[in-house]
Amino acid sequence: MKRTFFLIWILILVPTVLFAQTKYKKEYKLSIVVGPKLPWGEGATLFAKMVRERTQGRINIKVYTAASLMAGKQTNEFLILKQGIADFAFASTINWSSTLKELNLFNLPFLFPDYSAIDRVTEGYVGKRIKADIKKKGVTILGWGENGFREITNSKRPVVKPEDLKGLKIRVVGTPIFIDIMKSFGANPVNMNWGEAKVAFQQGVVDGQENPIVGILIPVKIWEFHKYITVWHYVIDPLMMSVNNKVWESFTSEDREIVRQAAIEASYWQKMQVRRGLIPPDLKALDVLKQHGMTVTVLTPEQIQAFKKLAQPVYDKWIPKIGEDLYKEALKAIEYR
Repeated sequence: MKRTFFLIWILILVPTVLFAQTKYKKEYKLSIVVGPKLPWGEGATLFAKMVRERTQGRINIKVYTAASLMAGKQTNEFLILKQGIADFAFASTINWSSTLKELNLFNLPFLFPDYSAIDRVTEGYVGKRIKADIKKKGVTILGWGENGFREITNSKRPVVKPEDLKGLKIRVVGTPIFIDIMKSFGANPVNMNWGEAKVAFQQGVVDGQENPIVGILIPVKIWEFHKYITVWHYVIDPLMMSVNNKVWESFTSEDREIVRQAAIEASYWQKMQVRRGLIPPDLKALDVLKQHGMTVTVLTPEQIQAFKKLAQPVYDKWIPKIGEDLYKEALKAIEYR
């Protein structure tokens, strides 16, 4: 009798398990806009590896680098994920902020003074609310990574005060708020992709750019183009490990938990990589820039205030688009960090 019940149980269970696995894709596409050797790309690769191993190959994720799934247009990434052209993405809030206006919260100049501020916001009420809003639009955020604080470099002169930026042509990402920010500082913003920017630097057509130190500037050897860097932490660049809602819902509850945990772990690992050498007393990342001949200028709070004052029109224009209540909640979290 026991043997009979056991056989019946097996007959019921096996088709269920097989069905759960056969409805999975052979390959899931994960989009990133950078190359595989940057910390950002390494975080995506680690996530894919964790998921494949922990699901015993049931979920096989392939990382598509350099915005290849969107023909190089980074700001289209949310749309291709929502539409299912990509299944996963390890995405910058900057690239999605043209479509999802609330993400411009992270683009407000000098809002986040340090790492504890951004952690308090992303891991607290504001981060949960942003996740909930994005989920309603077809995408689930699984974990928060980071590209880093964005610092400005140029080939002309040290930037210490707003007057030093006046007239400089600065390459920025193709997101409207960055155009507004650089104009408020007196610079001339130029929107172009990174491949075009490198040629423009070499030809002297563009004077500078802004990007995180460990996440981007050291790997791309920015000293080959620019002599001067100003460390001012003017904008933070969180990353979101994310998945299309329909893909997410197609997984079993057990596999969802595996994927979620892998996303949290890989995102955290990646975040720690881009902060290395940038938290006192360990400032080895700045030493790397100096060793390659760059002049490193670290602004004081008083010097930063001069730039922030000029950026007030950016706040006035963008806070209504972000949502004043969301902005106030972020301020509260930062104040009580």
